[in-house]
Amino acid sequence: MSTTPSAQEIIDRAIALIPTLRERAAEVEKNRMVSKETIQDFQDAGFFKILQPKRWGGYEMSPNVLNKVLMELGRGCPSSAWNVMVLGVHPFEVGLLDPKVGDEVWGEDPTALISSSYAPFGKVTAVEGGYELNGEWLTSSGCDHAAGGAFLGGRVQENGGMVFRSFWVPAKYLKIVDDWHVVGLAGTGSKKLVVDKVFVPSYRSHVIGDYNESTHGHVNNLYKMPFFYVFYAAVSSVLVGMARGMEDLYIEHMVPRQNLNQAVGAAVNDPFIRQRLGAASAKILGAASRILANTDEAWSYASKGELVPLDVRIKHFATNQFTGGECFEAAHMLFKKTSTRGVWLSSPLQRQMRDILVATNHITQNEDNIGDLFGGQLLGAKLPVPNPFGVK
Repeated sequence: MSTTPSAQEIIDRAIALIPTLRERAAEVEKNRMVSKETIQDFQDAGFFKILQPKRWGGYEMSPNVLNKVLMELGRGCPSSAWNVMVLGVHPFEVGLLDPKVGDEVWGEDPTALISSSYAPFGKVTAVEGGYELNGEWLTSSGCDHAAGGAFLGGRVQENGGMVFRSFWVPAKYLKIVDDWHVVGLAGTGSKKLVVDKVFVPSYRSHVIGDYNESTHGHVNNLYKMPFFYVFYAAVSSVLVGMARGMEDLYIEHMVPRQNLNQAVGAAVNDPFIRQRLGAASAKILGAASRILANTDEAWSYASKGELVPLDVRIKHFATNQFTGGECFEAAHMLFKKTSTRGVWLSSPLQRQMRDILVATNHITQNEDNIGDLFGGQLLGAKLPVPNPFGVK
C-alpha cells in the first residue's frame, strides 16, 4: 500500500533532480520534447499526483507544493519543468468535473497524464446532450505524453450569450501535428492537436471561469480553489524557477572569471557584477514570496471548505501575473553582464534566456490588461463582464 509523502519530501525530490535535468537540457531542446525517461522520473517522484484527487490515487495537496516543486525544476531544465506544470495542473481540473470523468481518465491507469490547449482556436457547437468540437488547437505542451487526452478550450453560444468552456477529450480522438519550431522552450513539445467533429458529453465540460457555491460548493476542499488561479500561479512559479536557474548559471560563470580591468582583477570584485546579481536576486525572491504568500492566503479559506473571497481572488490573480515581467527583467540583467561568453550556443546561459523569453510571453503573464482590471477595482470601478475572476 502506497503512502503519501510529505510536502518537503516531494520538494527535496525536485531539488535532487536539478543536476540531471541540466545534463539533459540540451538534448531536450534538440529533440523538441521531454524524454519518456524524464517523464518517468517525474512520475516516480510523485509530481503529477500533487493535485490529483485522492479518489484516484493522488495526494490532493496544497497548490503551493506544486508551486515549490516548479520553482526548483525550472532551475534545471525550463522545458521539462514546463511539462510538469502543465501536466501537473490538469488533475486539479478533473477534480472539478463529474466523477465519471476521473473514472474514464484513471480507471485503468491512475498515472495517465492530460495536456491542454485552452485558447479557442477550434469551433465548438452546442448539440443535444453536449457539444461538437472541430478544428485545430495549438500549443499543447507535453501532448506526446498525454495518454489521458486533453482539455480544449472554446467559446460556445448558449443561454443567450457566449460562454468560454473547457472540454475533456480522450486521446483516441486527438491527432498530434508536429509544428512546434520556436526560439525558446522548444523542448516542451507544444504541438498542435486536431479533432474532427468530436462529440463531447456535457459532463466532460465546465465553464472555466465559473466560481460560486453552485459550481464549487460540492467539491473537496482543494478544488474550492479557483482553477484559473491555480493554473496561473503554477505558470508564475515555473518562471521563478527559470529565473533562479539563470541566477545559478550566472554565479557559476562569474566565480572563476577574471575581469579585463586589471585594477579589479577577479570578476567577483567588480561592484557592477555584484550589484546586478543582488538586484536580480531580490526581484526573483520578491516574485517567489508573493506567489507563495498569495496561495497560502487562498488556501487558508479552501482548506477549511470555504470559497476564496472576491477581493482576495482579484488581488492574487492580478499580482501573480506580474511575475513574468519581473523574472525576465532579472534574467536579462544577469545575461547582459555575461558579455560575449553568454551568447555561444554551447552555453546554457543563452538557452535559459531564450526559454525565459518565450515563457514570459504566455497569456498568464499579461500584466497590461490585468493591471488595468486590478487598478480599476482598487479605484472602485465596476468589473466588466466577462472577467477572469468568476464574477458576472
